[in-house]
Amino acid sequence: MQTHFTIDCVIYSFNEGKLQLLLTERSVYPYKDWWALPGFFAQKDEEMEDAVKRILYEHTGLKDIFMEQLGAFAGLKRHPEGRVLTVAFSTIVKYEDVKYKIKPMTSYMRQAKWFAIDQLPDLAFDHAQIVQQSLQKLKHTINYSTAVYELLPEKFTLTQLQQVYEAILGKTLDKRNFRKKISNAGFLKELPEVQKGVSYRAARLYKFDKRKFQKQISVM
Repeated sequence: MQTHFTIDCVIYSFNEGKLQLLLTERSVYPYKDWWALPGFFAQKDEEMEDAVKRILYEHTGLKDIFMEQLGAFAGLKRHPEGRVLTVAFSTIVKYEDVKYKIKPMTSYMRQAKWFAIDQLPDLAFDHAQIVQQSLQKLKHTINYSTAVYELLPEKFTLTQLQQVYEAILGKTLDKRNFRKKISNAGFLKELPEVQKGVSYRAARLYKFDKRKFQKQISVM
């Protein structure tokens, strides 16, 4: 018996103060003209890792991106053709690194586009459920993973850092308490630099000290 098996990719970035999700516009049925996570069927005899790389490239133009397995979804009604198992993978990319590289390489998708996580369109299949599960994982791991800093440029302001936390958590944080907590954590390095090219008062820039962060996490 043939097994229907797909890969779906949840790809996050951060731009203009918003957590962004990369979606593709479908040009084929089912769900023609709908927005969906980049994804498609794995080929027969194709290893999982190879399928993820191929589908990611064909639907977004991205390659050499580490994808972490999020989970499997096999609801009876998730696909019009019946039970079609999908394995979802997630990743985080820096917007500046990929903004000129996003381009579908397959006729199955018309375009790929970033959407703010709080302004998503209706999604095909059960992709809204997949996105929600990935967001929950981000929330639960926010204090002991490097995800927040993977979304930021190498040099960032404390305001940008707080915006990422708020975007993931879905709530507003008290500025004074947030900065006190981050300062006490001790894994940010203050730089002798400020923002450039801004119309408002330039803020101090910081860098993430991954070594100190990992050392703290290891003793928790």
